[in-house]
Amino acid sequence: MLNPSLSVIIPASNEAGYIGTCLAAVLASGPINAECIVVANGCRDATADIAQGFALQAGATGWALSVLDLAAGGKPNALNAGDQIARAPLRAYLDADVIVSPHLMAELIAALGGTAPLYATGTARIPRAKSAVTRAYAGFWQRLPFAQSPAPGYGLFATNAAGRARWRDFPAIISDDTFVRLQFEPHERVQVAPTYDWPMIEGFAALTKVRRRQDAGVAEIERLYPGLLLREAKARLSKARLLALALRDPVGFATYVAVSLVVRRTSGQDWARGR
Repeated sequence: MLNPSLSVIIPASNEAGYIGTCLAAVLASGPINAECIVVANGCRDATADIAQGFALQAGATGWALSVLDLAAGGKPNALNAGDQIARAPLRAYLDADVIVSPHLMAELIAALGGTAPLYATGTARIPRAKSAVTRAYAGFWQRLPFAQSPAPGYGLFATNAAGRARWRDFPAIISDDTFVRLQFEPHERVQVAPTYDWPMIEGFAALTKVRRRQDAGVAEIERLYPGLLLREAKARLSKARLLALALRDPVGFATYVAVSLVVRRTSGQDWARGR
């Protein structure tokens, strides 16, 4: 393969149950002159072996596939390791439980053309959850200002070379996706139409742990990078808007409030990543 135009970097820690489906979807994007780098980090399962098993399929579909198997865990470390061997000027960073639609990667390549710094993502969908509590929470969460803002980028974000130059290594922080998104002003962030599926964690206890992590990540960025959150540019959630959302979806509102209250009362306790 000639030097690829896009490098897709997938950090994966104990993702044996997800990495196969994720890779199959990426490779279904077709021959778009791209490479995929799976960075298994701190795994105690077969994540790396499963990823290696896609080598023939990758070659048949015109992709280059590399798999790094790191003893140490940590998502920032995995992202940096993937960046170190990536060959393409365009970079996409993909969570291992995300399923991209067939045309998404090609659309990201098209959106990131030119020399001006750009950030891009697809249109996220949350698949129907198994648990009623997660379905209620997810339905309400998707109507909130952050989820409705342009190019929120949770689970998948991409940059061109000028955009990637905005920061050096990924810092050892909780919320890498927020950190990257806020390197860009709102007018530099692009959302393309093709979709990707981003599953939400199942169950009330798990939701509170993940929400605690999300809140801790935002607080950490505010502490370490003063002023960066001003670039968020999401719409303000007024009392009138909140009331309208609550009336439209009272069950979802009650679930969201219950999770928020538990997180507020138990701040400082354990948190968990997205699943």
